[in-house]
Amino acid sequence: MSPSPSSLVQLLHPWMRGLLWVAGGLVFIAGIQLFILTDETDRYFAWTIQPPLTAAFLGAAYWSSCVLELTAAREHAWARARAAVPAALLFTTLTLIATLIHFDRFHIGADHAPETRVLTWVWIGVYTVVPPVMLLLLIRQSRTPGDDLPAERAISFWLRALISAQAVLTVAVGAMLFSLPEAMADVWPWQLTPLTARVLGAWLLGLSVAAAQVMLENEWGRARPVFISCIAFGVLQFIALARYPDSVRWDGAAIWVYLTWLVSLGLIGIYGAWNASRSMAMAHQHV
Repeated sequence: MSPSPSSLVQLLHPWMRGLLWVAGGLVFIAGIQLFILTDETDRYFAWTIQPPLTAAFLGAAYWSSCVLELTAAREHAWARARAAVPAALLFTTLTLIATLIHFDRFHIGADHAPETRVLTWVWIGVYTVVPPVMLLLLIRQSRTPGDDLPAERAISFWLRALISAQAVLTVAVGAMLFSLPEAMADVWPWQLTPLTARVLGAWLLGLSVAAAQVMLENEWGRARPVFISCIAFGVLQFIALARYPDSVRWDGAAIWVYLTWLVSLGLIGIYGAWNASRSMAMAHQHV
């Protein structure tokens, strides 16, 4: 099936593209603070994170989000970029809520270095501004004239079934981490505080929305940004575990469930990204 003429295709609005580029830059910086400066969150991040494995997890999540948003920002058609937006909107909203609930944990007092307080207020400002701006731009994007690119190839049924099963697990764990952080602290494979449990829960719920978007789109090319980010997420999380193995409760079942989930996520990403590239190449040949 040949795509519609470009004049009839709903394009990614320049403002939404700009927001994706800016968001990608911001999460890249957050990844440096957390994945590189993992042991120095007391100075270079908005709150002190212990154990360092949690900071590394969050840094890996931010960098995989950077991959998602920058890949989406490079697309021309909205249909191939929109999978990045609902997940980012939910995550930033939930992270703002977690910030407000645990505001006393943040580095805003005079006992912290000036640069630390600046970084903290930047964090608070970003999570206060981004959700409403993203929502407004999503509304503006929906009013952009044009239709979706025609779907070239539907995602395999067995893969959609696997993604659905993963999403159910991720929603359940993410929701419990966010709503019952104290109870989940003893279940997670390593030590969590109520604040870090809620932020991890926000990430998992964001991943669940991305999975739901893949199911809704049901087309390889439209899901490409999500598949590529899944590869980054899986690889970076394994690096985080390799850096801090002593923080992990290896004698519990939770870590093996977590490792299985990471492996399956990475394999889905590889297989999905490969098929998405094939699908898009076939679409270009038919133009």
